[in-house]
Amino acid sequence: MTDRETIKTLVSQAYEVRNKGDLEALIGFFHPDASFTIAGENRLTTAAATVRGHNALRQALGGLISAFEFIQRDIVNLVVDGDRCACHSRARVRFVPKDRVATTDILDLFKFDNGKIVEFIEFADTALINDLTR
Repeated sequence: MTDRETIKTLVSQAYEVRNKGDLEALIGFFHPDASFTIAGENRLTTAAATVRGHNALRQALGGLISAFEFIQRDIVNLVVDGDRCACHSRARVRFVPKDRVATTDILDLFKFDNGKIVEFIEFADTALINDLTR
């Protein structure tokens, strides 16, 4: 089990490297068999999906990094319960291909094992994602 302060630090550091666009550093926060999900109905948005393992994470997160720049991210609230963490953040993001910018709230749910993310579920405004990318 990973302690509360370590989890808070890991989440903050993972967000920092994501904001910098450092894919390999970001992959380093994940267990080799970790899963990453953007919650939503995949019939309504191509953003909603689940991937598992470093290779699939590298492809999915690499695509997100190249498409969405985090201009600013502020943690609104972060709650740790055992090996789980819920983080509400507010982010100013830019859809790079069309240079479209929006501010949105995001809820991330993490599960940790021995200091590595084993499960990461992101709840984002998929309607906004569809709008930015159309």
